[in-house]
Amino acid sequence: MAQASTFKGPRSATSWKTWLGVVPFFLFAILFLLLPSFRLLTASFSAPDGSFTFDNIRQLFTEPLIVNSYRLSIQISAVTALGGGIFGFLLAYSVTVGGLPKPLRSVLITFSGVASNFAGVPLAFAFVATLGRQGFITAILKNVFNMDVYASGFNLYSFAGLSLVYMYFQFPLMVLIMAPALDGLKKEWREAAENLGANTTQYWLRVAMPVLLPSILGSMILLFGNAFGAYATAYALTGGRIGLVTIQIGAQIRGDVLYNPGLGYAMAVGMVFIMAVSLTGYSLLQARTERWLK
Repeated sequence: MAQASTFKGPRSATSWKTWLGVVPFFLFAILFLLLPSFRLLTASFSAPDGSFTFDNIRQLFTEPLIVNSYRLSIQISAVTALGGGIFGFLLAYSVTVGGLPKPLRSVLITFSGVASNFAGVPLAFAFVATLGRQGFITAILKNVFNMDVYASGFNLYSFAGLSLVYMYFQFPLMVLIMAPALDGLKKEWREAAENLGANTTQYWLRVAMPVLLPSILGSMILLFGNAFGAYATAYALTGGRIGLVTIQIGAQIRGDVLYNPGLGYAMAVGMVFIMAVSLTGYSLLQARTERWLK
């Protein structure tokens, strides 16, 4: 009995310290996640005069301007997630198992870490200075190679131009996610496949890709959510001419002609729902991949 009481003391002390360590996390989650989400949910049922109403939720599904903004955001998020996922995976393959020199791998991984966080107004300004109507590359193409890309139909301030700008931070993020997954492929799997007579194509189609596919799809879902929540880049580049849902929320809350904070909060709740679905899908697919790559 004396020995039992001796061991209970340290175990309870460790447990207490463990819970103390996660207190800042729970405080952060409550203050910056749960309370704002609760505020969004309650305010989405408020009319401009402060009364209770379901009209804001109804407009999410019936108002053409709002429906089109969600459709446009989903389209540009899907396009950049697909493009960023494909190009990011190919670049991650090159720097991990593709045989590139190790120093080059360090440079590309470092660049991916910087580029994936380079967004907002600085990114928009960088593209305007580079590919705008008077941009550096645009001027070189026009004056040196006699190529007027804007006369040929290219427009940086359009859906295609904004997708190109989003791609700048989408595919580096894909590289950062996929590089550890590609590193996790075991050499024994390839050796076993080769001993059984499989060539490189058969190994990738029947062994590597089935293992990596959940991670690739999960990463694309994460890229979708990353683009869906972007605001500053699109607003700084287009001045609000492309009506993404984030820009429409800003217009509803900022106080201009479309001023209706309740409707803006309701649109934000819709965004939270889509982002929660995206993160849930990413977590499920990532957990499926980790069973093989441990």
